[in-house]
Amino acid sequence: MGIIGWIIMGLIAGAIAKALHKGNEPGGLLGTLIVGVLGAILGGLIASAIGVGGISSFFSLGTWLVAIGGAFLLLVIYNAVTSGSRGRSAV
Repeated sequence: MGIIGWIIMGLIAGAIAKALHKGNEPGGLLGTLIVGVLGAILGGLIASAIGVGGISSFFSLGTWLVAIGGAFLLLVIYNAVTSGSRGRSAV
């Protein structure tokens, strides 16, 4: 997949993951792009490690599911990390 494919997939996967996840997410177009691309990479690494596939072709349904799943997982991790520090005060 080329760089344009990664950008398009990142935007779409990030937007779908943000729509599915209700919580504290990084905002804006750039935040969505970063969440989507990093989520696709994370999902691809996890899927390859457990032997169920990975990121292969732009038009593959499995690629899209891995990218969206990875982006969703990244949002869950982000929310867990940022919500834990919200209640603490600097003393």
